[in-house]
Order: sequence, then C-alpha cells, then structure tokens
Amino acid sequence: MTLRQPAASGLVPKTAIRHGKPSERGHVAAICEPDINDLAKRLRFTPQEGRIWLDDQRMLLMHASSLQALRQELIDSLGLERARGLISRIGYQAGAHDAEVTKKVRAGADSYSHFLGGPQLVSLEGLVRCEPIALDIDVSTGRYFGAFHLVDCAEAEVHVKTYGIATEGVCWMLTGYACGYTSTFMGRPILWREFECRATGHEKCRVVGQPVEDWDAEARHDLRFLQIGEFLHCPGSDAGQPPAGPKIRQRRADTPENSLGLVGISTGFNAVCHKIQKAAPTDATVLFLGESGVGKEIFSKTVHRVSKRSAGPFVAVNCAAIPEALMESELFGVTKGAFTGASASRPGRFERANGGTLFLDEIGTLSWASQGKLLRALQEGEIERVGDTMVRKVDVRVIAATNVDLSEAVRRGEFRQDLFYRINVFPIKVPPLRERRDDIPLMMDWFLQRFCKKYDKAITGFRERGVDALRNYQWPGNIREMENMIERAVILADDGGALDLCHLFTAGEELDASSFRLRPDGNIESDAGDIDQGAIAAPVRAALPSLAETEVESLERAVAEAKGNLAFAARLLGISRPTMAYRLRKYGLR
Repeated sequence: MTLRQPAASGLVPKTAIRHGKPSERGHVAAICEPDINDLAKRLRFTPQEGRIWLDDQRMLLMHASSLQALRQELIDSLGLERARGLISRIGYQAGAHDAEVTKKVRAGADSYSHFLGGPQLVSLEGLVRCEPIALDIDVSTGRYFGAFHLVDCAEAEVHVKTYGIATEGVCWMLTGYACGYTSTFMGRPILWREFECRATGHEKCRVVGQPVEDWDAEARHDLRFLQIGEFLHCPGSDAGQPPAGPKIRQRRADTPENSLGLVGISTGFNAVCHKIQKAAPTDATVLFLGESGVGKEIFSKTVHRVSKRSAGPFVAVNCAAIPEALMESELFGVTKGAFTGASASRPGRFERANGGTLFLDEIGTLSWASQGKLLRALQEGEIERVGDTMVRKVDVRVIAATNVDLSEAVRRGEFRQDLFYRINVFPIKVPPLRERRDDIPLMMDWFLQRFCKKYDKAITGFRERGVDALRNYQWPGNIREMENMIERAVILADDGGALDLCHLFTAGEELDASSFRLRPDGNIESDAGDIDQGAIAAPVRAALPSLAETEVESLERAVAEAKGNLAFAARLLGISRPTMAYRLRKYGLR
C-alpha cells in the first residue's frame, strides 16, 4: 500500500531531513480531507448513564482549565522532564486506541482516508485542528513521512496561560498521540517531533513524524519521553539506547541478538517496570505472576541487572523440569558417595548463585517435601548438601515465578502457606499480551529486526492486513507465541518482501471470526482479508450450530468417554494431549 497524494492536489514533496531538522520544499497547499461525518456519528452522549462514547471507547468531557491545572501540578511536582514523559505517554495511549477506532470505522476505505482518521479524531475530541502538509506512506516497506500544522492547539494555549512564552515546543500530549496512532497504523515505532509551537511565538504548531531510524541521534533522544527502547536502563548497559545507524540495515546490525528485549509502552508494561524499579535495589524476594509466555524470566533478569547484585551470578532453575528425586541435590548440591551415581561432590544452585540471584521458575510445581526444604533454606540462609553434615551459609536473592494461583493452591492444600508468605514479599503481576495491545507494534518491530539480523534477510515490514491481524489476535501463548510466529514468518518470507498473513498464521492459530465487517461495496471482510460470501452464508441459512459449539460438544463427549483421562480423550479425537488441554482451557472446560 503506497500513498502519495498527486501533485495536482497541492501536496508538498517529501521533506528533506538534514541534521534532524525537516525543511519542507515547495508551495504548501491544503490537502482535501475525507468527510468527518462517519467518525462524528460514532460520538454518542448518554447523559442518563453518565457516559460519553466514541465507538466502543468511553470518553470524558474535560474543562480546558482542568487540563491546565493538571499540567501545572505535574510540572511543579515532578519537574519538566518527568511531567513531559508522563503526558506524552498518556497521549500515546489515546493515539493507539483511536487507531483502532479508525480501522473499524473506515474499513474498506482508501488508505489515504483511512490514515487521516487520526488527525480528524483528535480534532473531533477538541484538542486541535490538524492541517496536513505532507504525507508519504508505504506500510509494507515501513516507509512513512508526515508533516502537519496544529492550529489553535489547546495544549499550547493552557501552557502559555500558566507559564507564558516557552523556549521549546509544549504539545507533548499531541506528539505522543501522533506517535501512538502512527506506530499502531504502521506496525513499527514512528517518532514525531515539534519544530514550531504557538507557545514559542509561532502562528501555528508544526510537527513532523518518521521512523525512528530516520532521525539523527539527537532527535531519537526524545524516545526517553515515551520509554520506547530505553526500559530500566542501568549504568554500563547500552541495550536500551536508540539505534545508531540511520538506515534499516544499520538498525538491524545494532539489534542485540540475545538482548533482554524489554519493549512496551502500555499502562500494564509501565506498571510492571515501576514495581521493578522499586524492588530491584532491595534484597526482597520478588514473585512474578502471570500466564505462560508473558516474559516472567526476562523481567526477572532485569531485576538482577539493575540491582546491586548485578556483578554476581544469575542462576535459573525450572522447577517443573527437574524430577522430584533430584530436586534436593539440584538445589542444595551433593557430596561424593551420597547415593549411587554421585561420583563427585558438586555445588547446588543455591551455592552457584551465592552473591547473586537465584530464579525459581514454575515454583508452583514443587512437591510438598521440596517446599519444606526450600522454606528452610530461604528462612535460615543456609543449606546442606545431600549426604553432607556441614552447614554452608549462602547469600542469595531469590526471585520466583509461577503461572499458578498460589493463594488458591494454598486453600486447596497443594502449596505450603508458610512458603507462600515467604516468597510473596513483593508480588508483581505481569499482564497477558492481549491486555497490552499498545505494546504489539513495538514488539513486532523488535522481533522483526532481531530475526532479520539472525537470518540475514532484508524483510521490509508488515503488510497492513498483517498488522491488523496481529493486533486483533488473542495471543494465548503471549510474547513467546509472537516471537515464534515472527521468526517463522521471517524464514518463510522472500528476501526483500514484506510479511503477510500467509507467512504469519501458519501453525493452526485461530483468528477471531467475530471480527467480520461489511465493506462499502457490500462484500464481507475480516482482519484476515476477504471472506467468501457463500462460505458463511450457508451455515447461517441452515441454522447449524457454530463451530465452537460443535467443538465443545466433541471435547465434552471425549472426556466423558475417557472418564477424565485426557491422553485417552485426545487419542479418541485424533489430536495430541497438549492440544486437547489447550482447547479445554480455551472453552473453560477445565
């Protein structure tokens, strides 16, 4: 999808970027914008219920004076730098959500009208009037350039009322909004900067946006306000620094293949990072909670990396992968001759982690006996090797993780209450990816750059329908599933091409069929592309049960016939046991 307004329309040629400061060339003329009525009709007031709606998003009608007071309170209490970051991230969230609205309302419209829904929505919301200056988009190659005038900006107005004329642009929420909206639309990080502002004495504000790597290093420093690419940065580490090269090839060369890869902008992600920053300097036991694949081990490594123990070892142990008979020797070590096969003495994980951090993954799978032995080691700070009588002191900071509800396991008698209270000192809930949809475009770009470097391929980006499908997918496997999907897609795609649905959803993933929509030409379309009318019309006419209802019935009958034996039930249906367990969880049958 390439979008270039014809010269006859008066669009300025693409801006030249020199030293990070754009300079438009040619005569600036107005671009004919699409009708805003389709968006305006989605704005609904229900005063009886005390609600305002923009499509399915709840909105608030706020006094400009309240925005003025809020900005002043934030700036005076937090300082200019931190206040700007907070306000920018609020704008980013709003822009990402509005991108979802325009994708729904203008499904099937031309790409030009589709994209300009964002500037029209922010005008509809009363923040500013946007006048497009220049626009150049190609989603499949990741190319983007945009320049807009912001006319009568509310942010600049309230800032001047409080602080008078400023020395630099103050439209922080709006530039954050543009970053969120455009990044969601493009499926990759787009950075916007303000070069003229009413608060600095200009007639209009002027903002310019383009991919992160197209800006110079000084401009990319603005990413700190959005926390894109710089999360929990610690001295001596450059993993969070913006890429140094101006081109995609250089950017991929700078992408660390085994970097921690903490990428996000969502409220849930920032909440986790905030808690990590609070807990990391201490020696308190941290317990990460969340579904499988949400990145609990990566967050655990981050706690270690930014703690005072960062120079010490980080030792991880997957409690679910160690047989019960070997658990004690793995954790505490063994002396020579302690049992058959113990031909030499060796330290356990606690000793190896001395002076550093011990990460206990899937701690909820430990047996009752192992829980008791672990509790003593945590309480006393000392261990005994199997077959030894000498007590060894260990200085270890413990981080645990589980996808099990431990409080419920305590009630069922499956987990020791005393151990639960010992490890539940500082719990951190990591939200699943479906609750962090604002992070998806950033993660898509992160994994794309990483695997393009790994496999030496020059994939240009994602096609628009691929971007939409990835955002709308429910991600039962969370970040781990996205990583695997994009790695597989990079391998399948042709060098120099873009990732499409045929490369992404190739392992039996189920796209939500409820996202069908009616296009203006009368055809039915979903996030996966066009849908054959006859393929869905016949079941509707015949009033057959839905596919989900049929699958639930088959699962229930198989489990009943197998008398609860999932392996046998899976064989009856001709599927694997993990697939059987996944589908039972999917429909809430276990």
